Amino acid sequence: MKYTLPENTLLRLSEFIAGNLALHFPKERWNDLERNIATAAKELGYSEIENFIQQILSSPLTREHLEVLTNHLTINETYFWREHDTFDALEQQILPQLIRLHDEEKRIRIWSAGCSTGEEAYSIAIALNRIIPNINDWNITILASDISPRILRKASAGEYSEWSFRSSPQWLKEKYFLHKEKNKFEIIPEIKNMVKFEYLNLAEDVFPSPLNNTNAMDIIFCRNVLMYFTQSRVKQVVRGLYNSLMQGGYLVVSATELSFQNFSEFAAINFSGMVIYQKTSKKLKYQKPLPVIEVEYKPVLLKPFLEPIKIIEEIEPQIRKIENEILPIIEKPAHIDSTYEEALSSYSQGNYTDVINKLQKDDQTLEEQILLTRAYANQGKLADALKSCEKAIASNKLDPRLQYLYATILQENNQLDEAVASLKRAIYLDTNFVLSYYSLGNIYQRLGNVNHAKKCFENVLTILNKCSQEEILPESEGLTAGRFKEIINASIRSGMLL
Repeated sequence: MKYTLPENTLLRLSEFIAGNLALHFPKERWNDLERNIATAAKELGYSEIENFIQQILSSPLTREHLEVLTNHLTINETYFWREHDTFDALEQQILPQLIRLHDEEKRIRIWSAGCSTGEEAYSIAIALNRIIPNINDWNITILASDISPRILRKASAGEYSEWSFRSSPQWLKEKYFLHKEKNKFEIIPEIKNMVKFEYLNLAEDVFPSPLNNTNAMDIIFCRNVLMYFTQSRVKQVVRGLYNSLMQGGYLVVSATELSFQNFSEFAAINFSGMVIYQKTSKKLKYQKPLPVIEVEYKPVLLKPFLEPIKIIEEIEPQIRKIENEILPIIEKPAHIDSTYEEALSSYSQGNYTDVINKLQKDDQTLEEQILLTRAYANQGKLADALKSCEKAIASNKLDPRLQYLYATILQENNQLDEAVASLKRAIYLDTNFVLSYYSLGNIYQRLGNVNHAKKCFENVLTILNKCSQEEILPESEGLTAGRFKEIINASIRSGMLL
């Protein structure tokens, strides 16, 4: 291959991008890297590409550099109803199963991870609208996330040209879009309002988490995203996606990303010639041909597949003698109940059924009650989660964590007034509880209370500015103050926050 730039420059650039953006450009893709860097440099006003590369290699990335690089180094090329077989499987088999499964609570959660300009997320909303009778009676969540604030602004606007409808069915544009001037088409409000766009970096951010609404998903679409990551990063992201799914949930990737090695925790299910991965009670080996799932089938009751992790036995310290004097014997520590540690390990692996089985007992500690509540919520068992959290609150009324956890479950259950009251109690108990302010701001924004929402987000930034960059925020499951501040600012730039 021939390059305009020296190979050592491209090597340094690819390593820098992998380390800072988690995007993978092996040598066989250096032509793409060189071309994309050139367009990024031009947009940022650099006449010489070498000067631009030297700038980003020698100085911390600015917010503007980060957004432009992300936009040009990833392909935001998508269209409505992309890969027809996927949406045929969704409408004819997967959604009918989920409708039967969730008919009582009437709740379905879907995540478009790496949503780009929004065509995929809106296509999912259209499919749900077509399949679910009386859809207004359902609590539908369609989360659409992306790393680019610029792309999210475009997606949330919901306006598209003819190019976004290539290969899509004719009925889609005619029924679900309004024809505007200059050959532009706008998604109808009924569909547009079904999708919630959020800034999220799959390579860096924590998920599943109620904070970014990535828990208890029935289906996750992650198509043409993983191909940008290094192998180690792919494994990390896939593990997070696995944990974000309910038991029996589905992960949809593109045909070019199918790799049983990367998805060994899933079962590979064949839907009329296309493979979709499922989080099941046990892993299945890839076989040809795979069994075809019929349209009409009953949900399978699933059981946990992970065995409890055994704690290595402690080794009693040896007694040393020095000059015939016996050192004080170190007392063997009191027996520690390993149930919580085992449950926590199962939780980290996404085996929420095992967590619930372990922690359903009478003598629960506070930490066990919190973990049990989270496990229920991540399985979509909101009634059980609320009951578990209420039990914990009854004996720990002054713990702000419980009020925040209770509010996140209420919010997911669409009980917004009750969630607001619980978040206010959490803030009363801890005036620096930053996640409570953030959640409260999101609810106010959803309710159209602009002034209250802005005040909450201002409080979030005020608290974060007092924290060190590396400080782990309480109840964030590992999120640092610095990273959360970046998320807030990116969300504001994308228009997702006021």
